[in-house]
Amino acid sequence: MIHCLFLLTLLVIHHPVRADDFPSWVATFRPEALQRGVSAQTFDTAFQNVVPNDRVIELDQKQPERAKAGFAVYLSKVINQARIDNGRAALVQNRPLLNTVSSRYGVPPEMIVSLWGLETSYGKNTGGFDLIQALATLAWEGRRSEFFKTELVTALLILQNGHITREDFKGSWAGAMGQNQFMPSSWSKYAVDFNGDGHKDIWKTQSDIFASTANYLNQNGWNPNLKWGWQVIPTANLHQFAPDQVMPYEQWLRSGIKFQGRPPAIPAATPLKLVVPDGGEGRYYIVTKNFDVIKSWNRSNYFALTVGLLSDYVAQGSSNAVMRDNSADGNYNQ
Repeated sequence: MIHCLFLLTLLVIHHPVRADDFPSWVATFRPEALQRGVSAQTFDTAFQNVVPNDRVIELDQKQPERAKAGFAVYLSKVINQARIDNGRAALVQNRPLLNTVSSRYGVPPEMIVSLWGLETSYGKNTGGFDLIQALATLAWEGRRSEFFKTELVTALLILQNGHITREDFKGSWAGAMGQNQFMPSSWSKYAVDFNGDGHKDIWKTQSDIFASTANYLNQNGWNPNLKWGWQVIPTANLHQFAPDQVMPYEQWLRSGIKFQGRPPAIPAATPLKLVVPDGGEGRYYIVTKNFDVIKSWNRSNYFALTVGLLSDYVAQGSSNAVMRDNSADGNYNQ
């Protein structure tokens, strides 16, 4: 999910709220929404029969579980052969459109497909929560009221401008929506009407979904001349470098770094960063600035590495290769 969801997991002590307070909160919020451009008709129609969702509050207040198993287990759970095969099939089926989007925004097709696959399993799992109800519940409940009120106003404006119907306006419990799981504010900044029909439809229109994802990465600084990164062999000399160490490519080569496969053909002065999940238990990565662009989407190293790796597997294109975990070097090979 888009990066702001990491902020949602922070717990803040606050006073409990009661469901019978909700109508008075709606009455107070209504003039605020109208002042920000929401029409009375849009507001009243959208809030018809809306009540707080207890499940949303439960999920918001739930103590987040810490990742105990580490990156190897995380990776094996998130990337399986079915997800790779489905990604390869999606790449083939949508190749002309993806190539057009890629040419426009400078983001490779496999990266667009990878984010699509990890966010919603290629559009199959977009969330079943009513967006207005979920955002109103979070804004009323009070833990991050101002943030969610702003997201709620933006969601109401999306409705008002006809980009989605009220009955189809669904997403995650935290307000992420569509096949690329944008928050309303991200939709406002990055969503694209690629097919020119007057709607920025990240729910059902494939061209808008792909273009919006690519536009997000492009606007956050994606460099079309670089990959996201590469896995490197865990040689002894790597231990002298701290995680997040940044050096020019030529300096990494002089240090004796060994890439999995052929060394990349990139300019010698390209700054590259060492990423060491879990303190280097078999996995070391050298990444470009594009890795940080992926982290603007979701600030987890685990997530960004997984997006990059899935994009590599999808781009390889073999439909019958079986992924296996090489425990000796921590690398997933085909």
